[in-house]
Amino acid sequence: MKLFGTSKVVNNELNIGGVGVQELREKFSTPLYVMDQTLLEENMAIFRDNFKSDKFKTEVIYASKAFLAVAMAQLVNRNGLSMDVVSGGELFTAIKAGFPMEKLYFHGNNKTYDELELAIDNNLGTIIVDNPLELHRLNKICADKNKKAKVLLRVNPGIDAHTHEYIQTSKFSSKFGESIFDEEIFNIIKEFLNSENVILEGFHCHVGSQIFDEKPFFGAIDVMFKFAKEVEEKTGFASKVINLGGGFGIYYSEEDNPIALQDFVTRMISDLEIKKEEYGLSVEQVNIEPGRSIVANSGTTIYTVGGVKDTFSGKKYIFVDGGMTDNIRPALYQAKYEGVIANKMLETPTLCATVAGKCCESGDVLIHDSYFAEAVDGDILAIASTGAYNYSMSSNYNRIIKPAVVFVKDGKAQLVVKRETYDDLVRNDLELV
Repeated sequence: MKLFGTSKVVNNELNIGGVGVQELREKFSTPLYVMDQTLLEENMAIFRDNFKSDKFKTEVIYASKAFLAVAMAQLVNRNGLSMDVVSGGELFTAIKAGFPMEKLYFHGNNKTYDELELAIDNNLGTIIVDNPLELHRLNKICADKNKKAKVLLRVNPGIDAHTHEYIQTSKFSSKFGESIFDEEIFNIIKEFLNSENVILEGFHCHVGSQIFDEKPFFGAIDVMFKFAKEVEEKTGFASKVINLGGGFGIYYSEEDNPIALQDFVTRMISDLEIKKEEYGLSVEQVNIEPGRSIVANSGTTIYTVGGVKDTFSGKKYIFVDGGMTDNIRPALYQAKYEGVIANKMLETPTLCATVAGKCCESGDVLIHDSYFAEAVDGDILAIASTGAYNYSMSSNYNRIIKPAVVFVKDGKAQLVVKRETYDDLVRNDLELV
């Protein structure tokens, strides 16, 4: 298992942020999401300190859907990043965290009336509008409340990102945004410009997630700047802001070859400066939205082994006390992870086994056919790079309670999300009359 950030081996045991996994289990039980706070802060700094230009303003916007809790929102703010939200729940979390509303962006293809009201009532900074229906809804809300809203229009640049079908977001048939290749787009833009209570600032795109090829990103820059020029020529609207989204791929397994982010974002800036001059645009600000690339490698999930099962076919399973309820990605995306027996880090991995969870589903598998140290009941199994979309997509399937989350740094572990209880499970249940 590849180690990231402050993770290291101390006396045959995995240590994260100066805290051993056995101590973490004793204090907080398992399954447990462990977030390396130092690595979180370092990853934020890579984007914050390198995505800069003296030709235009820049903004690094953390994509909170990857991982959000009150403490995470506060950490993002402390490190000088903005943040986006995609629902009323994410927005409410940001509000509870005291996150500056002017640094907040609101995404989503079907924001409800109530969600938009919550955003407007709290003076949220910028709303990324997906379509004309949402524009009309937002304009009415603003009119009723005598307020105005800054917006970006999400557009679909048609870039092939060569990633998993489920996380490609820029196809012509995508549910997100309006295609720049549809001539109707210019009439839609005119609708924005004629809306009394909505202020169009520019355009947003996002080509997909978990992308290792640089070409889609540079392609998106060229397409978006060319589009902005065409919009200016046909409507007279000069875009102030271009948001290029996120999608920067990270290492999960040996098959992955992620982009070196520090060098890459610097080259993005250079290309943006060239394209701005080439197309003669007065763009004032360019934004990006890293999420997974900030939190994924910062997270490790630890489990307690329930035993090893040897089936009639000869296939072996390591059973753990979590599974698809705390990490749905292997079942949903066929995502691959690396794991290790975390209290036997120096022992030779001789056991070929599949890591399976406790749900009543054959597909409740976290790692297929990998080698581990010989495991027994009570050992600790750790899976790396679980910081993105694991906690966010966790569920109560089989009425399993959701794990706790801890931040570790400098030898200290801070509980930032409490483990659910059985009482939490039935809190909203009502008895039959």
